[in-house]
Amino acid sequence: MRVKMSIRNKLIILLLLITIVPFGTSIVVTYLYTKESLKDQYVQENVNLLYQGKVNLEEYIDELKNLTMPFYNNIAFMNYLRYSYLNEDYMTKGTVNDVIQTILYSEENIKKVNIALVDGNRNISVSKHTIALYSTIPDNLNREYYQKAKNSPYNIYVEPMNSQGANRDVFTIHRTIIDVPSDRILGFMSLDIGDDKILDISRKLFDKDRAEFFIFSPDGEFIFQSNEISADEDWVSSLIRTENQSGTIEINSDSFKGLMIYEKVADSSGGWILAKRIPYITVFESALGVAKINIVFGVIGLILVVLATLFVSFKITSPIRILLQNIKQVEKGNMNVDFDSLGNDEIGVLGDRFKEMVGKINRLINREYKLEIENKTNQLKVLQSQVNPHFLYNALQSIGTLALKNNVPQVYTLVTHLSKIMRYSMNMNEDMVPLMKELDYTKAFLLLQKERFGDQFDYTLKFDEAILYIPVPKMILQPVIENYFKHGFESNDESLGNLTIVGKKQKEHLLITIKDNGKGISQDRLNEIYETFQMDNSSAPGDLNIGLKNIFLRLKLYYGESANFILDNNPDRGICVTISLPLIGGEEAESDHN
Repeated sequence: MRVKMSIRNKLIILLLLITIVPFGTSIVVTYLYTKESLKDQYVQENVNLLYQGKVNLEEYIDELKNLTMPFYNNIAFMNYLRYSYLNEDYMTKGTVNDVIQTILYSEENIKKVNIALVDGNRNISVSKHTIALYSTIPDNLNREYYQKAKNSPYNIYVEPMNSQGANRDVFTIHRTIIDVPSDRILGFMSLDIGDDKILDISRKLFDKDRAEFFIFSPDGEFIFQSNEISADEDWVSSLIRTENQSGTIEINSDSFKGLMIYEKVADSSGGWILAKRIPYITVFESALGVAKINIVFGVIGLILVVLATLFVSFKITSPIRILLQNIKQVEKGNMNVDFDSLGNDEIGVLGDRFKEMVGKINRLINREYKLEIENKTNQLKVLQSQVNPHFLYNALQSIGTLALKNNVPQVYTLVTHLSKIMRYSMNMNEDMVPLMKELDYTKAFLLLQKERFGDQFDYTLKFDEAILYIPVPKMILQPVIENYFKHGFESNDESLGNLTIVGKKQKEHLLITIKDNGKGISQDRLNEIYETFQMDNSSAPGDLNIGLKNIFLRLKLYYGESANFILDNNPDRGICVTISLPLIGGEEAESDHN
């Protein structure tokens, strides 16, 4: 069969795929996760920063607002505001000037203090560069910023720098002066505040190269802007309309793509809106850096993977080719494997297992081959030895019938046992039989021997009930017993010949012992018998151990090294034959053989 694609190429492709795909996927997943993680982290940092900026701005404006409150405790100043149009003297003006000067110099960024009174449209104005100016301004109280302060629930209006198109460098806090405890409006106090503090707070909230920052009023008038933009842009009006006090919005317009974070100052502090716009390129800058590092390492890793793949593919394919060549030889019937080792890795283990498999197959072939030869030989011997078995069975049956007619039941019993022995030994259809069946055959044989030797011989059989149905190879007991009568039993001996056969289960084995009190065997003869067990049948001398060797060979063929056949002398007299069979394996051996 022609190889369409070598395993080397498959390994290269496979290893590259299982490396590049997961690594590439990990880079993408890592980038996406890092991107979102850094985005969330970046957003949270800016949310916290903007919140702190809002707090600082509120505290600053509240501090300025509080500067307009202490004059309520000055009775002379309050009386001036109430009744100055009736009586205005030098002493009262001095008190008013002191109060205004105190407010003017209480904060370095206050540029001007102005008081507009309801009665008489009078106006008092003082700055750090001018003295107090008392004047009358018609329609003064109808100005828009005074009306906004009047209508505010907090009696405060914070006027932006660029209010109504004016280009100023100050913002103004307008407070409505109420004649407490009544709700009568006495006038309005206005503080012009320089933008230095606002600029300082704003510049700490953004990096001009990485983000944009804006502060604007609820009317859309800018207090601060890092870039010149129009107040008519959609995002400005959307932030003014939203009821949320803070949040994050993603913008994908033609003019800007990125995130916008906003915070609203409390209405009592002016209701200004702080907005910070961060382009995506800034948000994902760190993620892109991580991705570039991953790509660099990925390229380096890919080069190393390619080199390692080539090395591994050559390392693996070389022993595989050797293994393939030997497989082809086995296919041709050559079971000789001509390599020592393919290494210490999995391929080496595979080679060792292949050698073990070929060896086991070879042994199984030899075992089945030898077993088949043994069976054929035994069949031939049976065919040579039997003279029309049906004729013999019929003849024995006739003899038994004649014995009964002549009232000789003992002869009938012996003939029955002999017939049973012949039927069992000549039945070629069974190789494995239940132990009970083998035991019945053995009993029949022993009864004939008992009849033959009378009181000179006796036997004992002890078998556990639990083992009687275990399958065993046929005719493994009778040859041992027959050897005893041929070589160990002496009929003229004054002592009684005795044979004890015991069967029991011992752990995972069936153990059968056959003990006699015969002549025994010398150690040299025992060694000679064990040596003949390893010889071919044709080279085994004499017929003393043919039966024993037959048992030994059949046990090894059926059970391999798991079975044991041991001969040994008893301590006092006679020999002991021990047969040990594994409880697992007999059925498999029988099915394999069949």
